[in-house]
Amino acid sequence: MLQLTLYLLIFLTSIIFMNMIHPLAMGLTLLIQTILICLISGLMTKTFWFSYILFLIFLGGMLVLFIYVTSLASNEMFNLSIKLTMICFMMFMLMLMIILFLDKNYFTLFFTNNEMQNIDIISSYFSENSLSLNKLYNFPTNFMTILLMNYLLITLIVVVKITKMFKGPLRLMN
Repeated sequence: MLQLTLYLLIFLTSIIFMNMIHPLAMGLTLLIQTILICLISGLMTKTFWFSYILFLIFLGGMLVLFIYVTSLASNEMFNLSIKLTMICFMMFMLMLMIILFLDKNYFTLFFTNNEMQNIDIISSYFSENSLSLNKLYNFPTNFMTILLMNYLLITLIVVVKITKMFKGPLRLMN
């Protein structure tokens, strides 16, 4: 049922994205949609590693887009549409009511007084994705982990040495 909620939120952000005019608002909506897609991909698998990598790649692309858009539309005013805000609020409340009444676990979580039953329901949601990371740091794979750490450290040092201090950004600071 959590995936249904995330699907409906993605649908809602898609509708919001189609009605946006300002480029920075479009970027923020795209970032929120990326987070939701990463959450869904993480819930579909046992671990969240793929969704972490996907989010970092999308975030890198979004940083490039953000820098480009701020250099183009830096003085454009950001206006919030009351009509779009009300439509989004109504759709979110409708979605919340549908999910509350369709899922028995959410319904019992909110409207019962039995605390042990609530704890069982909450723990059932989190027990599905509990996976130990001991294999990552134990004998056969610890060498690969140490190799990746060293590779990232050397890459960080090389990138810092390659960048020139006086030939950095294209936009001049006054």
